[in-house]
Amino acid sequence: MRVALLILAVLALAACGEKQEPTGAGSVRREPFTVVLDYFPNADHAGIYAAQANGLYAKAGLDVKIEPPPDPAAPLKLLRAGRADVAISYEPELLLARDAGAENLVSVAAIVQAPLTTLMALPSARVHSAKDLAGKRVGTAGIGYQHAYLQTILAHAGVDPGSVKETNVGFNLVPAMLSKRAAATLGAFWNYEGVDLARRHKRPVILRMETLGVPTYDELIVVARRESLDTAGASRLRRFLSATAAGYRSLRTDPGTAVDALAEASHGIDKGLQEASIAATLPVFFPRDKANPWGWQDFTAWWRYERWMRANRLLTRPPLEASPLTNEFLPGEGLGG
Repeated sequence: MRVALLILAVLALAACGEKQEPTGAGSVRREPFTVVLDYFPNADHAGIYAAQANGLYAKAGLDVKIEPPPDPAAPLKLLRAGRADVAISYEPELLLARDAGAENLVSVAAIVQAPLTTLMALPSARVHSAKDLAGKRVGTAGIGYQHAYLQTILAHAGVDPGSVKETNVGFNLVPAMLSKRAAATLGAFWNYEGVDLARRHKRPVILRMETLGVPTYDELIVVARRESLDTAGASRLRRFLSATAAGYRSLRTDPGTAVDALAEASHGIDKGLQEASIAATLPVFFPRDKANPWGWQDFTAWWRYERWMRANRLLTRPPLEASPLTNEFLPGEGLGG
């Protein structure tokens, strides 16, 4: 989960009606479509804002409303309550929600196709590998699966977990490192806090989850309600994902439009940081296998990560029969695609 300073625009989700757009051939009726973000607008959402700013959603016949959540725990709850068409969330959060009873939620696309969460430290802490955590204090945001990440990392590195002190520092991961309250933190993102610290010449040491023994996973995903994927809902979702894919592709040549749109949506953000973060994240906005479309999700990788969650007792119910993900609605995909 995002752990930078929480700058949330607390916006109430309101019902949005259909919008008339005048054209030379008369008026075109656009269908309402509400997206709840996982956090305040930032570089991870750049393709969504690029699609909006470039009129791609309008061309797809959609009146897309992008809403930051009232708090980071709200997106999947709002989606399940029917107050959004899709929510941006995280693979572990979706699996936890389904384990807690939200069996009808399903991931329909991956926005960020690799873990962004890291083990991070500043040079003065002398943490250059997981082995260096022995005898030191690690700050986390107090999230259950982050504790499990740390235990997996220590076991993988052969470090006695009893020698490492874990401290809940909430969202204050960077301040905890700067103040030396913690020698290292687990939870800061390499594409945001890491980029920010590097731009401030702090020379952060960044160790990524998939190199430390934690199974790889999709950090950011698009989640929908399974029952909403009927004929009408499927059409709207396909058009939304197709336009969003084009928005993310546009970042390769025109990140500036997205940065301007992000700045307008979230006043006070550092435009330079957003542009640098987009550049750093660009490779993981797309699948490694170029034969797969934007948003592709690897079923085997999801299964491995879910198995790891079960081994760490993060999931307690038997596996659900319905899959937690589908690629059916991605551009160029379909039933059996």
